[in-house]
Amino acid sequence: MTGDWRTHRIGTALRGENPTVLRRLTAGFAVIGDVQFLPGYSVLLVDEPDVQRLSDLPRVKRLSFLSDMDQLGEAVERACRRLDPAFRRVNLEILGNTDPFLHAHVWPRFEWEPADMVGAPVWLYPRERWSDEQFRLGPQHGALREAIGSELDRLRSET
Repeated sequence: MTGDWRTHRIGTALRGENPTVLRRLTAGFAVIGDVQFLPGYSVLLVDEPDVQRLSDLPRVKRLSFLSDMDQLGEAVERACRRLDPAFRRVNLEILGNTDPFLHAHVWPRFEWEPADMVGAPVWLYPRERWSDEQFRLGPQHGALREAIGSELDRLRSET
């Protein structure tokens, strides 16, 4: 995955050029994470590039974004539970300390994680996990992408 889509994630998603997009949701885009050391890691991107904080959105759209985050979290949970019996839970986070646009992280957590990391925030994983080629998003994650996307479709059809 190359190109300048990483620099303009929301703009490229709006133009249909962001290769990580799983589905368009009500207030944003469900995307699979660039790194997959915790398989199923996904992100919800707001669909307005200039929005930096949840509080920047009008209340109705804010609630839609939070509902989208809930849907993506449940889709990741369902897909990961089906694909890995060691799945434990999903952690949801809206941080905004690094990227200047509103987004929410959806982190699946597993029983096979190192004991010292099970109760720790994902951000404390060693830096090399984030840059190791073996964890970079690629074609090997096709089944995972499909599983999360299918769960999103199922959840939207249930409402």
